[in-house]
This record gives sequence, C-alpha cells and structure tokens, in this order.
Amino acid sequence: MNLQNLSRRQFVWQTTCVIGGGCIGLPTALAAREKTGGWDPNQPFLSPRGKLKVQPLLMYSLPTRKEATSWKSWGGVQTEPAVAEECARIDAELKRLAKQAEFGLEILPLAKVTTPEVARGLTDHAWDVTLIYACTGGGQTLRACLELKPDSLIFVRHRSGPTYYWYEALSPEYLRADSATGSADSTVSPPRAHVADVVVDDYAEMLWKLRALHAVRQFLGARIVALGGPWGKYAPDAPQKCQERFGLKIIDVSYDDFAPRIRRALADTQVMAEAEEQVRRYLALPHTRLKTERQFVVNAFVLYRLFKEMMRENDATSFTVKACMGTILPMAQTTACLTLSLLNDEGLIAFCESDFVIIPPGLLLRHIVNRPVFLHNSTFLHQGMVTCAHCTSPRRMDGRRYEPVQLLTHYESDYGAAPKVEMRIGQEVTFVDPEYSTARWLGFKGTVKSNPFYDICRSQQDVAVQGAWRKLLPEARDSHWVMAYGDWLRELGYAARKVGVHWENPTEPA
Repeated sequence: MNLQNLSRRQFVWQTTCVIGGGCIGLPTALAAREKTGGWDPNQPFLSPRGKLKVQPLLMYSLPTRKEATSWKSWGGVQTEPAVAEECARIDAELKRLAKQAEFGLEILPLAKVTTPEVARGLTDHAWDVTLIYACTGGGQTLRACLELKPDSLIFVRHRSGPTYYWYEALSPEYLRADSATGSADSTVSPPRAHVADVVVDDYAEMLWKLRALHAVRQFLGARIVALGGPWGKYAPDAPQKCQERFGLKIIDVSYDDFAPRIRRALADTQVMAEAEEQVRRYLALPHTRLKTERQFVVNAFVLYRLFKEMMRENDATSFTVKACMGTILPMAQTTACLTLSLLNDEGLIAFCESDFVIIPPGLLLRHIVNRPVFLHNSTFLHQGMVTCAHCTSPRRMDGRRYEPVQLLTHYESDYGAAPKVEMRIGQEVTFVDPEYSTARWLGFKGTVKSNPFYDICRSQQDVAVQGAWRKLLPEARDSHWVMAYGDWLRELGYAARKVGVHWENPTEPA
C-alpha cells in the first residue's frame, strides 16, 4: 500500500482503528458464537464493531463589564453560573443522545476550553471526534479546538438553549464551503472542518453524522479475505485503488490452499452431521421452501463453516469470493450463493465476485446501516424502473426478521443452492452505484414494486427509482450496485467526503 496516497484524515483513522481496536473483536465474537453451536437463526444480528469515542468541549470566554462601551459578544452564557447551567444541559443532552445510538458510541466527560492554550493542553488524545460546543470565545480558540483531531463536529444553539455567539460568527474563515457533495480536500493539513460539520440545535442531525463517522472508522483500513484473489469489473486497477485510497487490507487466499480444506470438510462425518442439523433448522424457518437438491444446501453450510474459519484466521471482518460461478462449484459440490446469504444474515459481511469496484461502497453502506446489504446487477432504466438481481441476497435485510425465500439452483449453472428472496413490496431502499474505480459514487433511492421470476439471477426485484430517474440514463453501465433497506443518503454523502469520494445524487432536483 502506498501511504503517500492516503489523506491525513484517512491515515489517522486507520492508525486509530489498529491501536484502539475499532475493527477488532470479530474472531472473539465468532468464537463465542461457535461455542453455542455455530449457525443459529435465533441469535441476534452480529455487530462486531468498536465504539466511536467523542470528546465534547464547551468553548467559551467570560467578559468583564466596562462602562460606556461594548464589553460582551452575542450569547446567553456570560457568567460562571450560566456556564455551570450550560454544562449540566449539555451533559443531559448527551446522555439522551447516547441512549438513542444503535451503534457503538462512547461520549467522554465534557471539557471546558477558554483559550487556545487550554485546547492545546488536552494531551489525552484518545478520542476519534471532537464535538465543539462553540458558545463564545475567539477565533484562535476555535481553530485550536478544530486542530485536535482530523474530524470535528461544531454544535451551536439558536433556539435549543442560550443563543451562542458562534451561531452568528461561523463562516468560510473557519470552515471549508465547497460543494456539500464534493470529496474531501486531503491537501489541507490539518484539514479544516466543513460547513457540513456544523449542527444547529438538532441532536437528530448530530446522531446521524456520528453514525456516519462511526462507519468511516470501521471502513478505513478494513480487512477482507478474497478467496481466489481480487479484481474489478471493467476496472483492473480497482483493488490497488482500494488499498491506496481506503487502506483496505485484501488477504488473497488461493484456491490451491482452499481445495484441501473443502475436501477434508466434505469427508468429515462430524462436520457433515452438523451441517445436516443446521439445514434442518434453516428449512424450519417460516416461509422457507426447498426447490433444489437438499445436499446442495448441506454443502453450502459446510462452505459457511470454512469461510468463517478463514475470516477468524485472518482477523477479517469481510469476505469475498472470485470465480464463484465456476471454480468453486466442483470443489464444494455446490455454489457459494446461499453461503454468502447466510454470512450476511448473521451479521458478517460477504460479497460474491470479488469485485473491488463495488466492495468499498458496499462496506461503507453496511457499516452505516448496521444491517445486510445486497450486491446485485442492475438493468437499463426505463419508465423509472430498474431490475436488481443476483443469486446471493440476504434474507435478514432489516437485521431482524427473515424474508420469505425459495431455495433454487444458481441461475447460470443450474446447480447448487441459491436463495430467491422476496423483499417487502413498498420497501424504500438506498442504492450506491460507483463509477468504476474513479472514486465517484452515485446514490439514490427506490421503492420495491415486485419480486418477479424472470430468467435471470434468482433474487430479483423490480424497483421504481425515486426522483428524476432520467438523469441516471447517461450513467448506464453494465455494473454492480449495492442496496440496503431504508433511506441512508445523507449519511452516505457525509461519510463519502470523509473518505475522499465524490458523491452525487443525480435524481435530486437541482
């Protein structure tokens, strides 16, 4: 990996992840789950994710009364009692915020900052994001607070409490004001905060921005096992770009190494017996119909066991497999389709095809939503409709319940076990469509209209694209997209800048 291509922000995030354990804990979590019998549909969705540490600062300066002249700035915090009251208010608000967070969030005790020297004296830098309550005080103090970490949020009050001076005074003098959808300017050191890093009164906004920052922390420097090696669809440089831009650690496992493992597993009576029991439990799930040979499903559970072993051995949070429509079939005596679906349903991250054009947006989206995402092919847009199809769809798309499924053969090979998942009609979904390896990602929303049965990959949905869908026509390309239940565009756009990606939603009105 060429570290010179990483921005300062990305380097700091990755170093913090390694030192602080932000992406660590998966082997332990998986080992604990294996002790309870391995695959279990009743286990809660696995979220082996570290905590985002936030350091709140109350920035203020108390004035001294002077006769016959202006002696104070705007703002309702001008005395020590007012400071004490504001500290208590902030503490209460942050406690409520922490209870609402469904991701790992640790909020450190509030620190008071009155001068640049006090800010620079905060020697305990064991946090990820600085949360600055910019009440009063000078510009140099604000700059000193912003320089403590590459990522900061600035909170100012308009109507949620005593009005803050910096509600009026924030400007491009202190904040970058490039396009809200543009990529990060990694040439500035230290990087300046952006206007999008400002929150006025709204703790719901603060929460989703912290969720996006938490996802960034999990994404940068992530480790992924690539069985059969990496590649990029129409972009041979995609794996190298992923390592340079995002510090992804791609662990290449060859089929020569994998072949003896699968042979041993298929010949192990205990392994096969455990797989049989897991299949019995899987088929007992409501709305689960078997329409392929049962042995294909059994062998898919054997693959599930081996893929998880490789993830544990390599301390990886993610898995992908190349040549999944050919090379692995005779080895495993099944397809990897159902296996990848099982891994995603459990809370792990698994993709087919080892395509490192789509894997980065897939990883970032997965960490934002904390539920499975669906990597799929797209079709040519017409009448506002696109068909999304692949043979590896997760069932637990909301992270809780299992959608109805038919277990069929994989379409192209008419072999193995592949899930045809019936997604909820009327469900809103978020799409990410990357432009090859150019670090330009498109994001937009759609609504699931039907689960047809065309002669294409088994899990398939006709989805109506929301908004000005015709603007997507010039972006038509035979490519992979990634989908998640829900609306996550604001989090994605905010996180994209942090990782140096140019983000666009062409369907939004101008």
